Amino acid sequence: MKKYLVVGLIVFVGGFLLLKPLFDNGPTKIKENPVTFTFKENLAVKLYDKTPLEIEVKEDVASVEVLFNNEEIGSWSSPNGMLTCILDASKHGLGAKNLMLKSIGIDGTVYKDERMVRVLSDIIPEELNIMISNKYPHKTVSFTQGLEFYKGKLYEGTGDPGTNGSTLVAEVDVESGEHKQKIGLQAGYFGEGITILNDVLYQITWKNGKCYKYDVNSNLSLLGEYSYTGEGWGLCNDGNSLIMSNGTERIVFRNPETFEIERTLEVSNHQGPIGYLNELEYVNGKIYANVWTTSMIVSIDPLSGKILEQIDATDFVNLARGKGEVLNGIAYNDATDQFFLTGKYWDKLYAVKFIESNLP
Repeated sequence: MKKYLVVGLIVFVGGFLLLKPLFDNGPTKIKENPVTFTFKENLAVKLYDKTPLEIEVKEDVASVEVLFNNEEIGSWSSPNGMLTCILDASKHGLGAKNLMLKSIGIDGTVYKDERMVRVLSDIIPEELNIMISNKYPHKTVSFTQGLEFYKGKLYEGTGDPGTNGSTLVAEVDVESGEHKQKIGLQAGYFGEGITILNDVLYQITWKNGKCYKYDVNSNLSLLGEYSYTGEGWGLCNDGNSLIMSNGTERIVFRNPETFEIERTLEVSNHQGPIGYLNELEYVNGKIYANVWTTSMIVSIDPLSGKILEQIDATDFVNLARGKGEVLNGIAYNDATDQFFLTGKYWDKLYAVKFIESNLP
């Protein structure tokens, strides 16, 4: 008998739970945010702009606070009506920043209205073109990923799109295009940018999370390696730090002794962020970068991330690439004050100058 009572009770409770929604008054309504920004979308502002932010207080609250990139830029106690605070875009540099409107209701409930602010460069980049000074042979089997002069010698790093062990670093004879000394990585390791600092050649990899170190004074013998998270694309140095791209608009500065990140730079022109930053070269206080999928080279202020110059390489690429693929490879020879450019599988290496667009 007890058995049937228990079973009946279970059936009754289960049925009640199934039917309960029919007797409810509907779902519980989430209380509307009592304090919101008056603008509907995210913001794009120029560096050094001071932008008024309007805030609407729709009902009584205990407090309101506005945070820009986690820094308080306005606060009120028991406010009402319309509020205004000033967003100073110069405080945290270029790039994507968080804007948060936080309010606390009379009952202690916390409300948030969060937006994204994109801080853009305040200058229009100078437009430059390319003038060819000379050309030299280049191995068409080289999927060029990094290019750099060091103490008068040219070095190149290549990738391995066929996963057949084509990744290498080599000293290149400029006049012949031949490799004077080289060292490779095993199949499956896709080499990317290279740079040389204090007689050490650094080579990053695309998705393997490895940076390899070689001694340029002992036939590129392997010195060791670092590990990192994320993709590796381009690499250069400013004499103190390694400077690395990962295919986005972000560039990181790394300690050459530990490979730890020292700071991050977000790159933008006056219209928006510039992504796909690839092969890098540091020259006279500027970072030069190939922009992948385009025929554009940009020069970047290493302190602010502003695009200083945009170099239209369209005509140059159409003339120079032959049967090769995209432009990739920037080196600078300070002995001749010339840039050297090439691309993936190109048959030529070009000595060039960057000139004003209005010059012939």
